[in-house]
Amino acid sequence: MAGYLTTHVLDTARGCPAAGLKIELYKIVSNSSEFLSEAVTNEDGRTDKQILSSVDFKIGEYELLFHCGDYIARHNQIIEGVQFLNIVPIRFGMSENLHYHVPLLLSPYGYSTYRGS
Repeated sequence: MAGYLTTHVLDTARGCPAAGLKIELYKIVSNSSEFLSEAVTNEDGRTDKQILSSVDFKIGEYELLFHCGDYIARHNQIIEGVQFLNIVPIRFGMSENLHYHVPLLLSPYGYSTYRGS
């Protein structure tokens, strides 16, 4: 079985999926980042395809960058001044050839993640 990676974003402040949010995936090698892919969330807050397919999957350390600033601003969730969240990085490891799911639960002033299924 080959591993692969999926993700999605839920807007916990609005109580809905976060559509139109850009996500980038990087592989971490010797403390440098190698760009792998980019996607934008659909109406369900998910990417239309796996952010890392089984063809490209390799065990190792990765980083997802969630570009939340534009999404938060688009939905008028900021007060005047500098926005609190802009880009949310999540660095994680994949150590087995399995399906990894790394979601983001987002609000204008906080976020959380977990290993989903």
